[in-house]
Amino acid sequence: MNYLNAALAGFSAMAAAAVLTWLVSVWKKNVAIVDVLWSLMFLLGAAVYSRAVDAGPRQPLILALVALWALRLAIHIGARNWGEPEDRRYQAIRKRNDPGFTFKSLYLVFVLQAVLAAIVSQPLLGAIAGQAPLGWLDALGVLVFAVGLFFEAVGDWQLSRFKADPANSGKVMDRGLWGLTRHPNYFGDFCVWWGFYLLALAAGAWWTIFGPLLISFLLLKVSGVRLLEKDIGQRRPGYAEYIRRTNAFFPGPKRA
Repeated sequence: MNYLNAALAGFSAMAAAAVLTWLVSVWKKNVAIVDVLWSLMFLLGAAVYSRAVDAGPRQPLILALVALWALRLAIHIGARNWGEPEDRRYQAIRKRNDPGFTFKSLYLVFVLQAVLAAIVSQPLLGAIAGQAPLGWLDALGVLVFAVGLFFEAVGDWQLSRFKADPANSGKVMDRGLWGLTRHPNYFGDFCVWWGFYLLALAAGAWWTIFGPLLISFLLLKVSGVRLLEKDIGQRRPGYAEYIRRTNAFFPGPKRA
């Protein structure tokens, strides 16, 4: 199977998973479960790509790294959202698109995420299909991935512990990694996907750069930093001071 057919096979699998998850969301009346699906679509895509092409030497490494990242994130989000009402972001989308949001959510939320995941995941396909021998660029890619996973996992753990303490209700988390960047989890995701791109680059798939560029744009300008901080100042009175002292995305020391 050629590269284009492999990409289409991956997207088809992701779209099918999106439709099935949408059916569950209709039953639960909660579309926030798409957040759990998001990372798992990449694991599904990587598995399909591995079977659709003549895999190169990076296939086991890519599958291991994607599984580590995807399963951790899905389990974290699933545990965090268990028993909770629909996330306020999706409540706002629901309000804007009613009546008929139940059906509209199929393409506005679920299929859209499958399309985005298929585009972002192309470095995985490029790395799996590439036949070039492993080299120093692969080691650099794994290192960047590891930095990203550290920021994601540790940042999520620190925030969970902070929120679990009733004394922190209404306060702003500004400790640990959250004292270096206001969004360590988003910065971590950024590093994860640029790490995957370095692996694709080492395999010869330099042109898959549109994948990390897209996720970077989403994290910085669409569904990440910008969306989260749109109204957080109204819910967290101390957030304006946090903004003044702490970098938005890339880690750095606190400002005086």
